[in-house]
Amino acid sequence: MNSMVQSAKANSRAIPYRWWALIALALAQFLVVLDASIVNIALPSLGSELHLSTNTLSWVITAYVLPFGGLLLLGGRLSDRFGHRKLFMTGVAGFALASTAAGMATTGAWLLTARAIQGASAALLAPAALALVTKLFADPQDRAKALGIWGAVAGTGSAAGVLLGGMLTASFGWSAVFYVNVPIAGLVLMAVPFLIGRDSLGERVSLDMSGSVVVTAGIVALVAALSGTEQVGWTSPQTLILTGLAVVLFGSFIFLEKRVSNPLMPLSIFRNKSVTGGNLAMFLIGGATTGLFFALSVYMQQVLHYDALKAGLTQLPLAGALVLIAGVVPALVKAIGQSRTLATSLILLAGGLVWLSLSPSDATFVANLLGPSILIGIGLGGAFISGTELAVHGVADGEAGLASGLVNTSQQIGGAIGLAVLTTAASSRIDHLLSRGAAEAQALTGGFSWVFLGAAAFAIIGAIVVLVIARQSRRYK
Repeated sequence: MNSMVQSAKANSRAIPYRWWALIALALAQFLVVLDASIVNIALPSLGSELHLSTNTLSWVITAYVLPFGGLLLLGGRLSDRFGHRKLFMTGVAGFALASTAAGMATTGAWLLTARAIQGASAALLAPAALALVTKLFADPQDRAKALGIWGAVAGTGSAAGVLLGGMLTASFGWSAVFYVNVPIAGLVLMAVPFLIGRDSLGERVSLDMSGSVVVTAGIVALVAALSGTEQVGWTSPQTLILTGLAVVLFGSFIFLEKRVSNPLMPLSIFRNKSVTGGNLAMFLIGGATTGLFFALSVYMQQVLHYDALKAGLTQLPLAGALVLIAGVVPALVKAIGQSRTLATSLILLAGGLVWLSLSPSDATFVANLLGPSILIGIGLGGAFISGTELAVHGVADGEAGLASGLVNTSQQIGGAIGLAVLTTAASSRIDHLLSRGAAEAQALTGGFSWVFLGAAAFAIIGAIVVLVIARQSRRYK
């Protein structure tokens, strides 16, 4: 066994240009993260030109999120079945074509269809990209460095989206937020064939189509239920029916997976404590960060009256801290282990969020926001990189795509749940403060403070979970 591991490490080191290949893969992941935030800034302009109602505008986001979250597990398994490079290239090409179609849209239906194809394409490329990273860098030290670079490039996507969204919309119109994806995707498509060898597939096995349909429908139902809670509430028939449907579908999926010969998601993968701990951590990180970036963006624009460009620029210290910490994480993992690095990062993230929750309605950036932003960037960068590394640790090559799809799915579902829970808490707090005669700015600040504190609670729970599981497995050092 040890000789096989050593052989895999040696072979991965022998792959030429693998560090350049890593940049190409990270750029593709950057597009996926970027697209989730860059469109938000363009929504008012887009809605005005295409004559879209407020409810329809929300579907510009949802049409991307639903197929992306719903198809990630299937995308990961398809990449294991047909080849990681092949599925990655297919996903990037589909994303570029759909981005072009979105930028050319003249009707709401056209735009929503293009957004759905973008989401489906992202569900193909994201797990395949991470699977390729794990294959290119089998040595633990090299993989830690690679995931540091991966996290630095991909992790800046949210902040870059806010900044670029404001600049592009103001300068070139809303279509530019979609067209910007095309040259980056084109560069990736041209580079990858020269940097990454063709897929070498093992035994071809049949796909678990029944499991694929059931789990995809379950994830879509759950994400749709959670995404709609802000508009219709937690106790509305829509929310209750979709949530109940999701529970039934997930139960059916587990039942099916125990009985098919080649399951979409072999439940045995969770015997690997690294996979279990890493995915729980990424679930909670998703819940914390989605609520954070939503509330921070609205707080800056509605309370502090920053324009879109200024709000984007204020994200640069956070992004810079994230990039800098990415270079330190591999050394920390080597010194104190994956679980301790992840837990420490989550505690730092929680500390920054609690600090941010103290910001008043008349906050200034230097006095109130700069410090928390840097601490959040450090914690988020460390947590994202070490959590991802933990979730794919010890996974066989034949399940690399599955493990990568699982990481992304955990983060997406965590983000949907976190956003739904935290925005509901914020709305309740805002309504309470307004009913007691508070000024609008103070009420909004109070509501957003609850979001930041709730996100901190997610991070703290994540740290506790990781440390508890660490004590149950020798895989955690």
